[in-house]
Amino acid sequence: MLPAAGDTREHTDVNAAERPKPLVGEIPGGKQTESPIVCDNIGFEGKGKAYWYRVLSRFRTRKPPEQVFWLQRAKRIAINLFLGFHILAITCWCLPLDTPLLPPCRDLVRPYFLWAGLFQSWDAFSPTPWSTNSYIEATVVYKDGSRKTWAFPRMEQLSLSDRCFKERYRKFSENLQNDENDALWPDVSRHIARMNSTPSKPAKTIILVQKWSFIVPRADGSYRPEPWDQHVLYGYGVKHEDVQ
Repeated sequence: MLPAAGDTREHTDVNAAERPKPLVGEIPGGKQTESPIVCDNIGFEGKGKAYWYRVLSRFRTRKPPEQVFWLQRAKRIAINLFLGFHILAITCWCLPLDTPLLPPCRDLVRPYFLWAGLFQSWDAFSPTPWSTNSYIEATVVYKDGSRKTWAFPRMEQLSLSDRCFKERYRKFSENLQNDENDALWPDVSRHIARMNSTPSKPAKTIILVQKWSFIVPRADGSYRPEPWDQHVLYGYGVKHEDVQ
């Protein structure tokens, strides 16, 4: 090609075979196409981020429609299995029936229910509802002789949003008062000691105190609570390694 008149720039004749070939990329559908982007040294400067984003987006691979379909289907199946299992398990756990099939089902889901806090007993509603209000407090005795009272979260003292997250503390506190769960008392005492000890003020003794108030029916069918009573449930001497 001859230079134009008055053009003093140096021209180099390049054969078609020596020119850079366009890059090959993928388009949706898996077909190969020649991209209009040419890997030469012309026009690579002065381009903004939006330009290069459009360039790179042409080479991104997209999942085939069949793979997307099976992924969505697997998600629906997993969600349905999760919901179905919990509905069936909670139904078997809470049904107040005595049939040969229910005890094995309850034994099967018992470890998971106890871990997740989903267990529920019908003795709170029938045949005889609980006739007492009760909770547990801990008296923390420090080495300097001072004392502090600590208690599990109580639902009547919490806001509605806090009750949704701390309801399991009520269940735990109610079950902790039973004598058959006395193996938990030392661990609970150590936990309370760690929560209420500092290097300058370590706890010396933890005293678990059970407090309760009977709910007495009146002649008109209403109920009134009796004065609160209490007794010492357990005492624990804190060791040095308990607060480490």
